[in-house]
Amino acid sequence: MGKVIVCRCRDVTLDMVEEAIEQGYTTVEELKRKLRLGMGPCQGRTCMRLLAGILRRKLGLKAGELQHHRIRPPVRPIPIGVLEAEAYEGED
Repeated sequence: MGKVIVCRCRDVTLDMVEEAIEQGYTTVEELKRKLRLGMGPCQGRTCMRLLAGILRRKLGLKAGELQHHRIRPPVRPIPIGVLEAEAYEGED
């Protein structure tokens, strides 16, 4: 079937995630730090949902039993020009 990609930004596969879980990484935060999931340009918009589903399946958890990952700003990437424009607006 080929490799199943969980995180396109960091090229993390399903096999890599399952192997890390078997090694004892059993929370979203642990897996995020180990595999760098959610740290690419998309900021985890796709892979974090996939990771949560894999963890629930592998650990036999229900949806409410899984602790979500911490979201740190910026939630969505913004062009640097936006920040620059705001800085100059206050210099009249």
